[in-house]
Amino acid sequence: MQNIFDSHAHYDDKQFDPDRDRLLSSLPDAGVRYILNAASNLRSAKAGIRLAEQYGFVYCAVGVHPHDAKGAPEDLEARLTELSKHPKVRAIGEIGLDYHYDFSPRDRQLEVFRRQLQLSKELDLPVIIHDREAHRDTMELLREYRPRGIVHCYSGSAQMAEELVKMGMYIGFTGVVTFKNARKALEAVAAVPMERLLVETDCPYMAPEPHRGRRCDSSMIPEVATAIAGVKNCTAQQVLDITCRNACNVYGIAADA
Repeated sequence: MQNIFDSHAHYDDKQFDPDRDRLLSSLPDAGVRYILNAASNLRSAKAGIRLAEQYGFVYCAVGVHPHDAKGAPEDLEARLTELSKHPKVRAIGEIGLDYHYDFSPRDRQLEVFRRQLQLSKELDLPVIIHDREAHRDTMELLREYRPRGIVHCYSGSAQMAEELVKMGMYIGFTGVVTFKNARKALEAVAAVPMERLLVETDCPYMAPEPHRGRRCDSSMIPEVATAIAGVKNCTAQQVLDITCRNACNVYGIAADA
């Protein structure tokens, strides 16, 4: 398959340290056209920029994940603004709320999320939203700020997805759609119009079937596309073509870049 746009990856993760360059160099031959490397903190944001400088098909985002909100500096906005000047930076992310692990206090998560939502408006950049077991607070802030962007690794209901689409958001789906217990995720896929769908790995995590338990990478995206195609009554290649166009639209990348 061709035209794969992995709309959310973490190739700066230490799991890729042994073979990062070899793996990334091999991905175009596996049909991967573009990758967006999302940040977790300022250190990984800088690492993502370095990867984007090294590989023409890699773009990146800068931001502070809710897990790292507790360590966000007072001058976060200034630092992200400076990083965002790089031409390969195409979003603020990943940002949001995680009430599953609560690695950062919830009030701190909310504060840092608000600050980055406001910054995305000022910089006119899309956001990449992380929402785990925090649907109510996430939706309240998205209704308030009305950013453009993506809710990645979607875990909400079909009804919530419909509201997000009405806001103009894109919805990213991972290997979860291939799991045996994927009913809720597939219901959300059915509720999202094709022009608002994205595919992603969230690698090195969330490997799809039949690769569960392995380190995930962008070459596994066809499994995600195949599962979505089964819901949308089309081919996996059509899913890849449409989601590539969608990701180019949201990240401001020319289709022939």
